[in-house]
Amino acid sequence: MNYNLKEDTSPPGSPAAIIGAGVAGLAAAVRLAVAGHPVTVFEGAASFGGKMQQFSLPGGYRFDAGPSLFTLPALVDDLFRLAGRVPQDYFRYERLDPITQYFFSDGTRVAAWADTEHFAAEIEEKLGTPAAQVRAFLSRSGRSYEATAGTFLHKSLHKAGTYFNRETLKAVAALPALGLTGTMHRRHEKAFKDPRLVQLFDRFATYNGSDPYQAPATLSLIPHLEHGIGAFYPEGGIYAIASSLARLAQELGVGFRFNEPVEEILTAGGRVTGLRTSQGRYSFPLVVSNMDVVPTYRRLLPKQPAPERTLRQPRSSSALIFYWGVGAEFAELDLHNIFFSADYKAEFDAIFQQKIVAADPTVYVNITSKKTPEDAPPGHENWFVMVNVPHDQGQDWEELTRQTRAAVLAKLSRTLGRDLEPLIKAEKTWTPPGIAQDTSSFGGALYGSSSNNALAAFLRHPNFAGRLPGLYFCGGSVHPGGGIPLCLLSAKIVADLIA
Repeated sequence: MNYNLKEDTSPPGSPAAIIGAGVAGLAAAVRLAVAGHPVTVFEGAASFGGKMQQFSLPGGYRFDAGPSLFTLPALVDDLFRLAGRVPQDYFRYERLDPITQYFFSDGTRVAAWADTEHFAAEIEEKLGTPAAQVRAFLSRSGRSYEATAGTFLHKSLHKAGTYFNRETLKAVAALPALGLTGTMHRRHEKAFKDPRLVQLFDRFATYNGSDPYQAPATLSLIPHLEHGIGAFYPEGGIYAIASSLARLAQELGVGFRFNEPVEEILTAGGRVTGLRTSQGRYSFPLVVSNMDVVPTYRRLLPKQPAPERTLRQPRSSSALIFYWGVGAEFAELDLHNIFFSADYKAEFDAIFQQKIVAADPTVYVNITSKKTPEDAPPGHENWFVMVNVPHDQGQDWEELTRQTRAAVLAKLSRTLGRDLEPLIKAEKTWTPPGIAQDTSSFGGALYGSSSNNALAAFLRHPNFAGRLPGLYFCGGSVHPGGGIPLCLLSAKIVADLIA
């Protein structure tokens, strides 16, 4: 569908305002500054980063608050090269091997090695599935990604011109094989007999906050990001991505106005004219919102007609996160660790149907002190402990947090053979309402709308406002979706549209 109902006639090099200094906002600032636009970023918080913040707890424990997995690092490198810089002068990272340690409810443990052959051999040894089947599945995942990513992730799906070129025709031709009418879970069940391996691949639906029992089989290409391209760890943690991009933006002349939340996007004559904050009114012919699209319309454009059907799309999952300073070291754990529930279907039904937290949740534990020892005192570790939960709809989060904390401690203590609670020396919790308040994510949904139907990619809000020239959108709530790589790609799409 072509949403471009009115052309944006802003002259080249027009001043641009960006609302929000999250990773997509930072990337958009860099791209527009390189293209010759004077750029000002307005951020309600005291610093940049959005969900990609860092903080410390008493005792010397540092944490990355939000994202913890890093894939497609070339998208970050591209920003430095675009600006004529050497990426390694600003930002360094290492490829992980293994990527993740998986702990199943029956006691089985599997290491997800970066090398496909090594990983396939591990699966054959631990789960009994022939290595050839694993290699074949990952190969199909890679082919699907290569056939479609250039069109469906790197370009606007809401411009007619996207669909009239050879690359797009190739991508469209690949769609039937991707399984638009089936689900991820169904595809994985057909590929593998062992329910543990099905569960391992089903969990990739959580990359964009979706349910593998509803999400289309097209999302089965996601494993290629880890097992085909790789997973990585930035020196200094995930926050290093935001801090390096902010440094680059400042070098390019981008201005930052922190502690100055935008209160209204100004319009006149059917187009954007600027912004209003508590400190004044600012004239800008170009405005890019890195805020969640729902509060952008509801709070910043209250007098403008909103795309109600788009804004009411089902939301993605949120997260309940416990940050624990742990007074011990666990040699069996790595940077990324996943402790699976015994009944995955019941867990996703709880999240997406009952809107509660599962009694037996899958638990993700990220420990950056494994890679950056300074993130915890000697002999200690910093545990980022996350459970997938529904977005906030008025649930009793105090009680759900209490119940979930007890369930998580019981699962981890049982699996690791050590009573964990006495080892917790410092603690902080982030709930969906807290995420919503701190990051303007509607309901605390981490990825905007969910991808629980075949047309979800086309139903996400476009990267521009068709009826309001001069207004653009980036970040996890719009096309192409949430997570670090897709947020970076949303900034690229916006810059391309403005150009």
